[in-house]
Amino acid sequence: MATVELRFSALPEHVRTARLVAAAVARRAGVDEAVLDEVRLAVGEACSRAVGLHQHGGISSPVKVLLIEEEKQFSIEVGDEAPHAVPGGRAGDGPGDADMETEEDQMGLAVISGLVDDVEVSAGEHGGSIRMRWPTVPPATLLA
Repeated sequence: MATVELRFSALPEHVRTARLVAAAVARRAGVDEAVLDEVRLAVGEACSRAVGLHQHGGISSPVKVLLIEEEKQFSIEVGDEAPHAVPGGRAGDGPGDADMETEEDQMGLAVISGLVDDVEVSAGEHGGSIRMRWPTVPPATLLA
């Protein structure tokens, strides 16, 4: 299981780099060429969402992207350290925090869900993550 970890400052100009790195690693892992555009778009959306959350929350820590190559699948996990609204209140109790998460997050998550069949979203008061998975083609198939 090979893993590449990428951390970048929460600035929009770094999202393009994350997309390019993700596509290159996905290609090497054996993700079908026809799906690479979807990988780029989904990673770009997830990273843009994380950047927005960090900027909105005044968080200076980097956005983290894990690119995980497993036997029959390739996963990408984009993590943020922004507090997310949790059931019962608490995280991000300020006015407007709920608006930020409901409108922009829901739109971004809808785009990602439309691009990726296997998506897991987790969020809590210490941050959140989006994990996306794609099947890989066995190496013997790539040579044929």
